[in-house]
This record gives sequence, structure tokens and C-alpha cells, in this order.
Amino acid sequence: MLKGKTAVITGGSRGLGAAMARKFASMGADIVILDVGDPALAESVCDECRQKYSVKAAAYRCDVSDFEQVKETVVKFKADFGTAHILVNNAGITRDGLIAMMKEEDFDKVIAVNLKGAFNMIRHMSGLFIRNREGCIINIASVAGMMGNAGQCNYAASKAGIIGLTKTVAKELAPKGVRCNAIAPGFIATDMTGNQTENPLLKMIPLGRMGAAEDIAEAAAYLATAGYVTGEVLRVDGGIAM
Repeated sequence: MLKGKTAVITGGSRGLGAAMARKFASMGADIVILDVGDPALAESVCDECRQKYSVKAAAYRCDVSDFEQVKETVVKFKADFGTAHILVNNAGITRDGLIAMMKEEDFDKVIAVNLKGAFNMIRHMSGLFIRNREGCIINIASVAGMMGNAGQCNYAASKAGIIGLTKTVAKELAPKGVRCNAIAPGFIATDMTGNQTENPLLKMIPLGRMGAAEDIAEAAAYLATAGYVTGEVLRVDGGIAM
């Protein structure tokens, strides 16, 4: 279904990013992983994609919050893969704390990675999509950006910004054949969320459980192939943000 396409996934070495890389590879897409973490983890995901699905896959170390570094990395993977067709802005961090006590650096860092990182990637990849007259951008937002969440003013602000960015990019690039959508996960079991079994918010989820990374991957697969969907924010949250 995605054979002949190349998917670029930021933060693709683990969690949601790794699940989306595996899903796209299973659909025939070549995989580019951008990550600032342990190179061995990213390479492990690439190895799995190559061996299990016989696709091309490569990992590049890149801090998405760095405008020039992103520009240089896009040049690198363009040289290796020729072009790209799908971008998933998944890289994200948390630096939780109540606003009355939050350090400025913790606010700035979360905005820089989660929001500016998505801007940097779109800014430097949009030319590829425009030249191809096709492209699919999937931004990973959060229900925190729709509802707010105590103790996460920086994270919620970054994800609310992602939603605004998504809708604006969708309007700007639609005439060029480029779609831009967002996924808003709820409580998903990953390394970032940690052990949430005692979190009282679990009782607020109508489906009564946390989601899995594969739930987000399935949503991403839908958006990657839904040719008439753009500017959408798809909640994958068990109903918590209804």
C-alpha cells in the first residue's frame, strides 16, 4: 500500500515512533528514522524493518529543535533515499511541573523540541513534497493540547501549538497536493508515560484502559493513505476527550 514511498519519522527509535516505523515498513514503505537518543536503538528498529519487511531503512542522529541541523539532515537522507513522501513529527519530551514553580528552561526546552521541532521538519521538507506534488505530514499532538493537563503547561501548550500548526500547514499546502493531519493520543503505554496503573485519570477513560503504541501506528497508517483527509485532528484516546 505504501510501496515506493519513503516515510521519515522523528523520535523513531522507541515507543510510538518505533511502532509507526514498523507499521509503515509492513506496508512497504522505506524508513528514515531521525533521533537524538541511543543510536543503537534506532539502528535496531531499522534492522527489524529491513530483515522482516525487506525495505530500505536508515537512522540519522538529529536534534529536531536545531534549525540548521535539521536542514543538514534532510540533505543527507535526500541524497540516500532520493526524496520523501511521508513525515511523522513524533519527537517529543516532557519536563512536567506546576506553572508556579516551573523553570524557564523547562518551558523553553519542551516548546523547542515538541513544537519548533515540528516546524523545523516541515520547513525543510516541504520543498520535497511540493516538487513531488504530493506529501503527507502527520503531527503527533495530544489530548493535553485539547483539554489541558495540570502540571503540564509546557507540554499542553506545545501540543496545542501542534494543532494550530497542523491546520495552518494543511491550508497552505493543500493546493500543492500535500496533506497535513494530527493524531491526539490519550494515555498510551510507553517509556515516556511510565507506570500509570494508579493514575486516577484512568477512571475517566470510557474504554477503561490505556492505549498501546500500535493503536497510534494504526491511526498513522490510516492518515498516510486517506487521500481526502487534511487538517484533521484524530483522537486516539479511549474517549477521554469526548
